[in-house]
Amino acid sequence: MELLFALENSDRLPADRSDRPLTMIHKHARSLFAAVAMATCFAIPASAADAIIIDGDTIRILDTTYRLHGIDTPEPGQKCKGTDKDWSCGKAATKRLVELTQGKQVTCDNRGIDDYSRVLAVCSVGGVDLNAAMVREGLAWAFVRYSDDYVGEEAAARRAGVGVWQAETETPRDYRARRWDVAAQEAPEGCPIKGNISKHGNIYHAPWSPWYKRTKISLNKGERWFCDEQQALDAGWRAPIWGR
Repeated sequence: MELLFALENSDRLPADRSDRPLTMIHKHARSLFAAVAMATCFAIPASAADAIIIDGDTIRILDTTYRLHGIDTPEPGQKCKGTDKDWSCGKAATKRLVELTQGKQVTCDNRGIDDYSRVLAVCSVGGVDLNAAMVREGLAWAFVRYSDDYVGEEAAARRAGVGVWQAETETPRDYRARRWDVAAQEAPEGCPIKGNISKHGNIYHAPWSPWYKRTKISLNKGERWFCDEQQALDAGWRAPIWGR
């Protein structure tokens, strides 16, 4: 996984991260898409060969991207407070979701569509709710802004002091907002998402990406800045893959 992480990003916004910035035009377009998709989408089982772990709460199966419903995991570049020192909680969450799905059949249902055309879903392996497992192990927060389905699992993880509950730490939502605000002050026209072009394709990096600072934009190469993630997706860029 570390090798893929390095190769994927070597040369180069916050819904269920629906709290990420989104232009008004994109909001209307996403609402229309969601209405159509909700009428046609259903539970899709897939083999391990079909499942790609984007990060700790995002899975791609074939051509469909699933955002795990009701939870929010640390961003891949995020560090959390530990009992003795900070630890790479975002990387740990991604790694754990890979472990839970590797070599197994993943099934995801449909709870609707978010603002970035992702299917909100409860995904499971062998009847085990992956969303619940991530919260139970302290590698995700119950995303109570959108659902209270996993508040019980979060309470149990808090009591046990596992994962992100070892010490008081910044939530992913606050982390994304803080990184966005800083980057937007320095980016052209306040649009801080970097659209990079490399041998691995057109990959965009939001301000919370581990590779954000080292990514340089060359307009002469066709690289560009984006104001939100949907704008990058519509232009043909994709999010980086941090798992496998």
